[in-house]
Amino acid sequence: MARDWSSATGHEIHDALHHGTATASDITQSFLRRIEAVDGKVRAYVDIWKDHALKQAENVDSRLKRGQTIGPLAGVPFAIKDVLCTKHGHTTCCSRILKGYRSPFDATVIERLEQAGVVFLGKVNMDEFAMGSSTENSSVQVTRNPWDLKCVPGGSSGGSAAAVVADECVASLGSDTGGSIRQPAALCGCVGMKPTYGRVSRYGLVAFASSLDQIGPFTKDVEDLALVMNVISGRDERDSTSADIPVPNYSQALRDDISDITVGLPKEYYTDALNPEMRQKIESAVKILEARGAKVIEVSLPHTEYAIAVYYIICTAEASANLARFDGVRYGYRAPKVADVQEMYAKTKTDGYGREVQRRILLGTYVLSSGYYDAYYLKAQKVRALIRKDFEEAFQKCNVIATPTSPTPAFEIGAKTADPLEMYLSDIYTISVNLAGIPGLSVPCGLTQSGLPSGLQLLGKPFDEATLMRVAYAYEKNRGFDIGKPPLT
Repeated sequence: MARDWSSATGHEIHDALHHGTATASDITQSFLRRIEAVDGKVRAYVDIWKDHALKQAENVDSRLKRGQTIGPLAGVPFAIKDVLCTKHGHTTCCSRILKGYRSPFDATVIERLEQAGVVFLGKVNMDEFAMGSSTENSSVQVTRNPWDLKCVPGGSSGGSAAAVVADECVASLGSDTGGSIRQPAALCGCVGMKPTYGRVSRYGLVAFASSLDQIGPFTKDVEDLALVMNVISGRDERDSTSADIPVPNYSQALRDDISDITVGLPKEYYTDALNPEMRQKIESAVKILEARGAKVIEVSLPHTEYAIAVYYIICTAEASANLARFDGVRYGYRAPKVADVQEMYAKTKTDGYGREVQRRILLGTYVLSSGYYDAYYLKAQKVRALIRKDFEEAFQKCNVIATPTSPTPAFEIGAKTADPLEMYLSDIYTISVNLAGIPGLSVPCGLTQSGLPSGLQLLGKPFDEATLMRVAYAYEKNRGFDIGKPPLT
């Protein structure tokens, strides 16, 4: 019986391929078998690319047979959030309005990973157009948390996180507009990073809120995170918001010594609203960092209380503008049996969009409308500048900021769907990061008494992902436990 590689990390797979103890084809087959065995329960994938994946694996094996050197991600199986354009398969954002759509081009991150030799296993589930915190807003299916199938995996990149944790891929790509990488990473128990705005090209990412969206990876450990960020980071001429700033070798930044690091704890995040068990997990994690030599101080982010309101004005306004392109005229779904163009527009959007997307478009259109622009959108942008300034002042005193990723562990499917505001509060600790444009990552910091993962969020200065990864790596190596694997058979 061939070895099961599905629990392996990317660096373990690279070592096996480098030393000839496995082939990329064997490894890919192992993951395809794993998907067949467990995805009926988890429901992470919306499109499985079996033949395409095996062809990519064969290309890696051919290079090895010819004696060519392969990169650290060659032959490593990946999953792709269905918000990224790919020439192969469909790109639907898990929305009825884009059902069956095929992109004529690949996103820049897809191109870069293909050049690195990764194997793409397929597209994974998400909240429609990345609007949600639980992956319950998908028009395709509801993805389930591998640790408890009654619970959500978080969102909007719930399929990306669940696939990694259920060992249905080694790593995956997601997008983060207000916490959509970090929150599901915390709820599912894997590593997830939202890079600095501009560090990773957004070309080929179907836009939700253009000033907030950022692409990032989910991995099983920090070492794999560094490998993926080495490949996908850097300037792209096709993305005008992509920063022309040198990219360090993130793998070389990983070391256990953090004696020169000062960790800030924002007093606004550690209030009575924080779940007591989650607080205990974060405090224990900070003590480990302190034991490794880090200095811990209190900092203040005084405009935190306005973040939710500011975010849901800015993101909905940008969504209203971005989603206007899906009108049923050029591509995607078009409503049948309509009398005129106006009815076609209205019926296409009514039938094609789910309730949450409709809600956000309506909110965004309202705050941009005549008479309300100054009262809402303009004021929100001014407060956003204050939130950014809070972080700038805090980082004058510390190198990284440590917070919870989520106020609670994963909640049961359906528990918050009736109350949108309660759902929005799931991202209370992650939203400010997108408003400020700084990098953040979530790393697992233990299981709750109910057996669900919790996440430590680390925030850094703009374009200082290397320091975040170093601190996360030091914590990961010294936390004294591994959360293990979810109880999937």
